[in-house]
Amino acid sequence: MIDFEYVRASDVADAVRQSAASTGAKFIAGGTNLIDLMKEDVEKPRRLIDISRLPLKQVEETAEGGVKIGALVPNSDLAYHSLIERRYPVLASAILAGASAQLRNMASIGGNLLQRTRCYYFYDAATPCNKREPGSGCPAIEGLNRMHAILGASEHCIATHPSDMCVALAILEARVHVAGPDGERVIPFPDFHRLPGDMPQTDTNLQPHEIVTAVEIPPQGFAKNYTYLKIRDRLSYAFALVSVAAGLEIEDGTIKEARFALGGVAHKPWRNRAAEDLLRGQAANAGNFQQAADILLREAKGYSHNRFKIDLARRTIVRALTQAARGTPQIQSDKKVR
Repeated sequence: MIDFEYVRASDVADAVRQSAASTGAKFIAGGTNLIDLMKEDVEKPRRLIDISRLPLKQVEETAEGGVKIGALVPNSDLAYHSLIERRYPVLASAILAGASAQLRNMASIGGNLLQRTRCYYFYDAATPCNKREPGSGCPAIEGLNRMHAILGASEHCIATHPSDMCVALAILEARVHVAGPDGERVIPFPDFHRLPGDMPQTDTNLQPHEIVTAVEIPPQGFAKNYTYLKIRDRLSYAFALVSVAAGLEIEDGTIKEARFALGGVAHKPWRNRAAEDLLRGQAANAGNFQQAADILLREAKGYSHNRFKIDLARRTIVRALTQAARGTPQIQSDKKVR
């Protein structure tokens, strides 16, 4: 049994103070990932700081025309929020593709950003894992790696980030607001999550004792030409083998703006600006989409059980961009690939 102290934060500043006062403290809101990790002896916090009652549950428009989302907004509330459904439907779709309704009701936006990999070895405290114990090794490289990374991995870790929501936030070019002992700051979304490199135990670029307070999204939401396409082993409550969030701005059949990101393939949502640049000024057709996919995947590397993901990712990119171009986004309620 894990021996830990439980405290409740009264405000953001108090949460930061409570964290800084205790080595090994963890913030808890919905707890949909952290509690599982504690049950498996993967996480052993000395102090749990309950932030669930902090005033971080607002969804509000910004002066620049975007949206600011409090870190404690439940996933379900955000997915069905009228402003998000209308202006950022790719985000709503990505959220509804993840987990189950019960988990989405509990899970917070900030927690979704911070959820940890579902690698089998990471969850099994009886096996080595560089994310749990740096230097102990990565058995997934030679072991069961069907769900693992094909991009951005290292010799120390080939796990993937499990979030669906974060893949959509990547193409929306979100910014993450955080607060810590040194004050508040804003982190561009590409800089929030880290690749494993030689420090796979560190998932994000948060500084010690910092807390996520909000996610801000710019005005461009690709409300007309978008999709979130998730390919998985079963149609519900399963993590992505490959997922693609895509947003296009099309005028007279020509692509003016293109963004797409992959999930289920790397330690973070994966974008490639060169692949997106290729599509600008081009016709929205399968040939151009194929070329963009080839650029994004040119450095992909498979392992013994997941090499199929490279071709699967290529086909999923083309299908997702085709859905977005046609204005026929994936419908998460029936999950039939269009």
